Amino acid sequence: MRLLKKMIHKDIKEIEGNIFQRKAARAIILDENKILLMYTKRYNDYSFPGGGVESNEELTHGLKRELNEETGAKDIEIIKEFGMLDEYRPTHYEGYDLMHMISYFYVCKINKELGTPKLEDYEISNGMSPIWIDIDEAINHNIKLIQSKDSKMGLSVERETLVLNLIKDELMNK
Repeated sequence: MRLLKKMIHKDIKEIEGNIFQRKAARAIILDENKILLMYTKRYNDYSFPGGGVESNEELTHGLKRELNEETGAKDIEIIKEFGMLDEYRPTHYEGYDLMHMISYFYVCKINKELGTPKLEDYEISNGMSPIWIDIDEAINHNIKLIQSKDSKMGLSVERETLVLNLIKDELMNK
């Protein structure tokens, strides 16, 4: 899968110590100029549905599981790979100095009618919900959030906004 970008969070001075490794699979689901994203009230941002893949789980299986859990999506079909983002960032995991996150993005199709999400407790407390939104609206919202340097801003908003822009350029402007 092609590398979209390697990102090192601004607070990381060197890549060393006890590093927590995490793989995630994320879905790109388009419907004309709209995209299915997750809105998180706590961070006031838009992000891709998907998430952590278990160590013994195939990426595509983990993606389908996460997509169903977060959005209630049905009839999930993975169309093609889009790219991966390699990222080092701070972590809250006890005993670790930083996190190495590799996010794999896939273009998918689903049944437009979403079922009931099965969110985890932290996702519920963070106010996560799936939403079909105009891609320009999501990009502009996230850019304003990044520019505001709001203290509530999550660690993933820059990654998500970068990928949203690539999707707009590569998949929507043809």
